[in-house]
This record gives sequence, structure tokens and C-alpha cells, in this order.
Amino acid sequence: MLRFDPQQPALVGPSGSLAVSPDDEVTRKLAMLIAGECLGLGPVQAAQAFAYSKQRYFQLRDAFSQHGASALVNQKPGPTRPYRRTDEAVRQVVRHRFLDPEASADVIAQKIRQTGLPLSTRSVERVIEQFGLQKKTLPLPAASGAPRASGRHPGAQPPGAL
Repeated sequence: MLRFDPQQPALVGPSGSLAVSPDDEVTRKLAMLIAGECLGLGPVQAAQAFAYSKQRYFQLRDAFSQHGASALVNQKPGPTRPYRRTDEAVRQVVRHRFLDPEASADVIAQKIRQTGLPLSTRSVERVIEQFGLQKKTLPLPAASGAPRASGRHPGAQPPGAL
């Protein structure tokens, strides 16, 4: 009978053993499925022996039956693509920014929402930052009481003036 020995870690059978890397999740999952389905251990006991839940056992069994051993590879969790800032939404933000450079992110977001794309103001701000479409700001004039950059007083005559 084939079993998985987590102390060594190895697959152990009646004629010997086969060493398994400790971080080889695919082999551990496959050994669990073999023990549960082929060796008569059953789903609950096999899942417990390999430190998985019964629910995870059935998820892995279904994935394996549909896609083979490649389905047992751990996947990165989370969405695989942005579901709000789609390519179309980004194109619309850039388009609106070029059509009206003075429009705020809130105004652009409102225009895009009117077309049926669910996009927040913050998402519009992120797109604007991503593509460098921020408004150009001019330096503010100095306050009347503050000294100018030239170092002269506000009421002083320019040099050479009479």
C-alpha cells in the first residue's frame, strides 16, 4: 500500500520509498488523491492524513479530473485582471482628459459613469497618474507683502530707473 510519510517526506510503498521535496505541493496533493481514491483510504481520512480539509480534497479531485496534474499547481490568489479599470475604461479616461484638459477627475468619472462603465473617481485619478496626464500648474505670484525673488523690497525702483 502506498502512503505518504510527512516526517521523511517520502512516498512509501511495499517495495521501497521515493523521496519528495518538502515544498513539492503537487506531489503531496497527487499522493493524497491516490490514497483517497485508489488505495481505499477515503476522502475524509486521506484529507486528514495530508493536512487538508475534506472540502479542499474534493476541490482538488475535481480539478485533477478536469485538467490533470497541472491543475494541482498552486495559483496566485486574487483577480487575474482589473475588473473596473478595463482597457475600455482607461481609453475613455485618456480620451476625456485630452478632450477637456481642465476637467477634474470627478467630472471625468461622472461622464464615464453616464456611459454605463462603473468607474470611481479614485480609479480615474489612478489612470491620470499612470499616464502622466496631470494638469500643468503655473507657479503662484508672490504675495504683495512678501519679498520678491530678486531680494528687493516691493516698492523699490528697479536699478537705473529715475
